[in-house]
Amino acid sequence: MKRLSFTNKLLYLVNCLLAISLLLSYLLPWVSPKIVPSFAIFSLLEPVLLLLNLLFIGYWILQLKKQFLLSSLALCIGYFIISPLYKFEEKNTSNNNDLKIMTYNVRMFNHWRWIPDENIPNKIKTFIEEKNPDVLLFQEFHGLEDPDFNYPYKYIKIKNKKSKIGLAIYSKFKIISKGSLELKNTANNIIFADILKEKDTIRVYNLHLQSLELNTNAKNFGQENSEKLIARLRDGFKIQAEQTTAFLNHEIKWKGKKIISGDFNNTAYSWVYKKILDSKKDAFLEAGKGFGKTFNYWFPLRIDFILTDKDANVNKFTVFDKKYSDHFPVQARIHW
Repeated sequence: MKRLSFTNKLLYLVNCLLAISLLLSYLLPWVSPKIVPSFAIFSLLEPVLLLLNLLFIGYWILQLKKQFLLSSLALCIGYFIISPLYKFEEKNTSNNNDLKIMTYNVRMFNHWRWIPDENIPNKIKTFIEEKNPDVLLFQEFHGLEDPDFNYPYKYIKIKNKKSKIGLAIYSKFKIISKGSLELKNTANNIIFADILKEKDTIRVYNLHLQSLELNTNAKNFGQENSEKLIARLRDGFKIQAEQTTAFLNHEIKWKGKKIISGDFNNTAYSWVYKKILDSKKDAFLEAGKGFGKTFNYWFPLRIDFILTDKDANVNKFTVFDKKYSDHFPVQARIHW
C-alpha cells in the first residue's frame, strides 16, 4: 500500500469493499429471505459485483500491481461455489425424440402499450409459429389479448379475473391432468400439467414467482425512492421464499419425469433458485452460452429458467433476442 498513489489507495479501498461484498454474496443460497430479507438483495447485485471485481483485476494487472490478487482470489472461490456469470461453450445437438419447450413472460402481450407497437401480439404469434415448440409456457398471459395459438391442448389459468391475467401451458401432446397451486395474497401463481408423450408422462410446472417490480426505465433514484425500493425488495423476497416452500411441498409428491420452467423473478445466485434446483439440471448450465440474459435490464439478469430432473439430457438451450416484452423467450431441447 505504501507504494500506491493516493488515487490507487482509494481505488484499492473500493476494491476491498467490493471483494468482501462478493464473498458475502456467496452465502446467499444458504440464507433464507424469510430470516434476513435484506441480504437477499445481493442476489440481484451479484452479476454487478462479479463484473466490477473482474474490472479491478484488469486495472491492477495493467498497473503491474499485486493488488490484482484480491479480486482474483474472490473470483476463484466463486468459481467453485456459484453459477457462472458467462458460459463460453454451448451444446448444440438434437434427437428426433427431443421435447422442445419454451417459456416466455409476454407481459400481457403489450396490453398497456409499453412498447409503441400495436402489432406485438401478432409478432409474438409469428415468432412462436416459427420456433414451433412442443410445449409452450406463458407468464403474464392476458386473456383479452390471446393471439389464438394453434395447439391441440392447453391449460389457461386466469389468477386475476378482473384484469384477465394468469398463466398458460400449451402442448402438442395430450394433457391428462392439470392443476394450480393457487398462491395466496398475490397476483402470481404456479400451475402444472401432466403431458403424455408416447409412453411417458411428464409433469410440466409453470412458475411465476412474486414480482420485484424493477423499473427498467428508471435511471436515478432519490433517497426516498431508494428506501421504498429496498423495502419493496425485502417484502418481495420474503413472499418468494414462502411461494418456493409451497412449490417444493407440492413437487416432492411427484416421482416421475418433470420440467420446472418459468419466471422466478430472482437470479441463479439466490436462495430461491438453489432450493428449486436441488436434484435437478439447469438447461442453461447444461447447454447454453453467454450470459443467458433473460430480462431486458441494464445488466445481465437471468431470471427465467428451464430445469429438468437429473435423468434428462439437455441437447440445446437458446435465449432469443426478441424485444416484444421486458423478458426474452427461452427454449430448450430435452431428451430422456
